[in-house]
Amino acid sequence: MKTEIVAVGTELLLGQIVDTNSSWMGEQLALAGIDSHYQTKVGDNWDRIEDAFRLALDRSDAVIVCGGLGPTQDDITREVLASVMGVELVLDERIAERIRAMFASRSRPMPENNLRQAMVPVGASPIPQQPGTAPGLVAPIRWVQGTGAVAPGAEPPDGAEVLDRVVYVVPGVPYEMREMMNGTVLGDLQRRAGVSATIESRVLRTWGQSESGLAEMLAGRIDELDEAGNPTLAFLASGIEGIKVRITAKGADSAEAWRLIESEQAVLEPLLGDLVFAYDDDNMEAAVLAELGRLGLTLGVAETITGGRMANRLSSAEAAMRAGTAPGGAKLGDPGLASAADTGQPDGGTGPRTFAGGIVARSEHLTEYLLHAGSSTVSPMGDDLVPPLASAAGAEALARAARLRTGASVGLAVTAIEDRNAATPEHPFGTAFLAVSISAQPARGDIPAVAHRDKADEIRLPGDRERLADYSAISALNLLRLTLTGRR
Repeated sequence: MKTEIVAVGTELLLGQIVDTNSSWMGEQLALAGIDSHYQTKVGDNWDRIEDAFRLALDRSDAVIVCGGLGPTQDDITREVLASVMGVELVLDERIAERIRAMFASRSRPMPENNLRQAMVPVGASPIPQQPGTAPGLVAPIRWVQGTGAVAPGAEPPDGAEVLDRVVYVVPGVPYEMREMMNGTVLGDLQRRAGVSATIESRVLRTWGQSESGLAEMLAGRIDELDEAGNPTLAFLASGIEGIKVRITAKGADSAEAWRLIESEQAVLEPLLGDLVFAYDDDNMEAAVLAELGRLGLTLGVAETITGGRMANRLSSAEAAMRAGTAPGGAKLGDPGLASAADTGQPDGGTGPRTFAGGIVARSEHLTEYLLHAGSSTVSPMGDDLVPPLASAAGAEALARAARLRTGASVGLAVTAIEDRNAATPEHPFGTAFLAVSISAQPARGDIPAVAHRDKADEIRLPGDRERLADYSAISALNLLRLTLTGRR
């Protein structure tokens, strides 16, 4: 079965919104064993949408249309689909009542325009999942290539080959689209395609090596897998989220596919070593928090160049973990994800927080207060001296300050040469200083003892100031991960 995706919305063509929906759907189709040959973007124009639909139906067995299901005048996907099918739109009272109930639950009156969303082409059926006001649709179509749809009850032209096609229409709101794809569309496509095998995947998330570097490290294994054919490996560069190494396996059932994945994972992890920091939807900060929880430690951060990025990532990850989900939405306890026990919160999130808080230090006054020149506990250089902030020693002092000022057992800090005028040949623009400070902790029950340790790193990072800030944050979290696990 050949499937293609049509994304509707002028904002996609203007670059006002990046079309991440099509890429996600393409990935899910591949994992479901469904061939996807084309992706099209089209603006909110009747004639161009109709042309895109007709071309897609001429060349593909199934078409997934994303977007254009809102209540406003430019949301015309339903109308164009009905025209292509050669049928009328009719009001579905069940959908209308559901939309009314959504507005009533928010104590808001429903604009009459929203009833447009309850209009359904004759012969189409609503997708059961409807998290928002826009219902999805499944529309079977009898199609004659080069001619068009055969209307219900009509006879095709003499000698014409009638093709069974299907159009799925889903909203452009990502979480609504994903719920419909996972709940209805992917399963229905597999049923229509007769896909009996199960395809599963596991993502190893890595940091510290380029995509080409990983490919070189795994070249021998890739050659072996290419010859075997199952499982397969793929690389996905994900910016500050690192390089993803995806293992995909096909089996007669899910259990068989997972056995293949776990066997391959056992081969890859020794080859990748410390580069692997998390799995699937988990991320660097969740991995760091899980390790802190395992050791019974708390974390405070102090940031200059990163401007609160570390604190934001850590607080978001901790909130997700306390709620029992990973940042990407997977439930904790799924294969490869930290469990509730790993976070130090076995009660499901009501225990003490691992992330104590963060300080963004952008002024000299604040950094002087944090480093507290009169205290040799923070500064090792004497009663009246503190090291230059943009230095390894300065980052180390700031990490100790983060630990002491937040009352945490671990401090993490980032500083950098972020002003080109302050750059030197020895420390050019893009030099970042990362530091960790850990206070000694005695053993407690099943929690091992932790030795006092201060660690600083100096690294060179590429790009402009925004990239410097982003990469500094993730690099500092990675340094903490490696330090906590005894690898640095």
